Amino acid sequence: MEPAKRGPCAPELAALFAAIGEGVFIEAPFHTAYGRNLSLGEQVYINAGCVILDSAPVGIGRRTMLGPAVHIYCADHAHGLDERRRGLERALPVSIGEDVWIGGGAILLPGVTVGDGAIVGAGAVVTRNVAAGSRVVGNPARPI
Repeated sequence: MEPAKRGPCAPELAALFAAIGEGVFIEAPFHTAYGRNLSLGEQVYINAGCVILDSAPVGIGRRTMLGPAVHIYCADHAHGLDERRRGLERALPVSIGEDVWIGGGAILLPGVTVGDGAIVGAGAVVTRNVAAGSRVVGNPARPI
């Protein structure tokens, strides 16, 4: 069985992103902080209710699928009280490889990398890198 063919992304939407491949499909509603830091590979699928706060670069590889309500965060607030009171913040990139499946409601925190072919279970909170081909679940996400 061949995968379903998806139409091209609207030109107005494509202009929002740093890069966008052929066959990208984004379900509404969708929220991104800037868009200009977000690169989407060919045939990426983003389900309804996803939030990508791209204060740093976010790359999503070819044929990767995000379930509904997946959140990707780049902003990392200071951990020390004095620094937080001063409003200090940094942004760390998030990288998602090719052929990745991220289940609904999963959260990816600043600075993580998800390797090619990995699966992130629904509701997982990814606090560390996920190795290529592995499956992680839980809070914090752990390999199974």
